[in-house]
Amino acid sequence: MQLIAPGVFYVPAFMSNVYFLGQGNGWYLVDAAVPGSAGWIRRCAEDAFGSRRPPEAILMTHGHFDHRGAVRKLAEEWGVPVYAHRLELPYLTGKSFYPPPDPTVGGFMSQLSRFFPNTPIDLGSLVQQIPESGVPGLNWEVVHTPGHTPGHISFFQREHGVLVAGDAFSTTDQDSVVNLVSRKRKLKYPPPYFTPDWQSAEESVRKLAELQPRVLAAGHGLPVTDESGQILREFADQFQPPAHGRYVRHPAAFQPDGSVASLPAPVPDPLPAIAAGTAVGLVAGSLLWTATSRRSRQLDEGSRSRTIR
Repeated sequence: MQLIAPGVFYVPAFMSNVYFLGQGNGWYLVDAAVPGSAGWIRRCAEDAFGSRRPPEAILMTHGHFDHRGAVRKLAEEWGVPVYAHRLELPYLTGKSFYPPPDPTVGGFMSQLSRFFPNTPIDLGSLVQQIPESGVPGLNWEVVHTPGHTPGHISFFQREHGVLVAGDAFSTTDQDSVVNLVSRKRKLKYPPPYFTPDWQSAEESVRKLAELQPRVLAAGHGLPVTDESGQILREFADQFQPPAHGRYVRHPAAFQPDGSVASLPAPVPDPLPAIAAGTAVGLVAGSLLWTATSRRSRQLDEGSRSRTIR
């Protein structure tokens, strides 16, 4: 856990980050990491704010599995509401699945996305739409940043220039195993395997760059505090989506309530064919090795037999 601005804590968790936003005598939790993270988040909150101070609310940048994992458990234990954008509610009330992940964009995490859960969660009455006036009691701007999901939001505190961006962009290159392990800071587009609308994603990055933030706090990667406004502007000016992928040229379409309306056709995915070819090659190689070994043993036995005679 790290204090990155007055009252703002960065809390690294497995796969994604969460943030604590201090506000007067209260505080707010942004996102809830993967399932099983409740204990870690709770302990960090107790260290930061004391054991008897639950948050005023839990704020969801969006509802993907790696951001909502502990939300139900924490909301019920603390007895606090969950707030999300109205276009994200179908995925937090069990009404709609997200668009399928797209491993064809390439990169390390994209290949793993074949195994990521894509089901919605039903929080029922725990989740509420963020009012047009903003989160009750929170002096942060709510910025609608669609693209990664239809109801994705970011949070901006103008006084200290702090931007909590969720997955509107990343501060690490998830395409690279080396970058993920070294945790090298690098601005990158939103996690590509779960981004179904790249035009909106680019527009959202440009919108955030216009805020000229001084602290960049994303859902994936370390916070950026040095020349962050300039870095984000340069990134926005040079924004490029992946070179290929299911949604790169043909985005998913959404209903007025944010739920999925239609999907583009899948694009060719070479990995299953490569995997199948590799499996066939391994089997063929194994059979050939077995046959060769057997023939070699037979020749050796024949040679020994002639020598004995």
